[in-house]
Amino acid sequence: MDLPRHKERVIKKHKENSVFFKRLKKEKPKVLDRLIHPIHNDVFKCTDCLKCANCCKTTSPLFTDKDIQRISKYLKIRPSKFVDKYLSIDEDNDYVLQSVPCFFLREDNYCSIYEVRPKACRDYPHTDRKKQYQLLKLTEKNVDVCPAVFEIVEKIKKELS
Repeated sequence: MDLPRHKERVIKKHKENSVFFKRLKKEKPKVLDRLIHPIHNDVFKCTDCLKCANCCKTTSPLFTDKDIQRISKYLKIRPSKFVDKYLSIDEDNDYVLQSVPCFFLREDNYCSIYEVRPKACRDYPHTDRKKQYQLLKLTEKNVDVCPAVFEIVEKIKKELS
């Protein structure tokens, strides 16, 4: 994965994407879902996240209490110790990683806690979820992080032009 090229493309399309996401907010919710889901499937048929892992390298998922319980049990440590060792509380009062890249990301881009990873990681980049209109701000942010989301947005632009 060519992340420097991705970053260049994101910068080049920033203004255009801002305008486009404002336009997407005016689309009917069901139309947006019908449009994005097949494109998500097509893009991810030929996307190997293990060649990139930019999400794990640059952003933190939110950790729910269930995530903390499940991961702690897997690691055989107390939840309080897991929180103290790996997490902090952000400005929205959510648990996030103390630092990035993710501590659980191995050198080969595999996740050492993959079987019990946080729900936010399992759902990332969220472009296959229903009610996309509720996630447009998140998707717009994820364009910067995930080359696949960038491609999804480019394909949506073509479909709507």
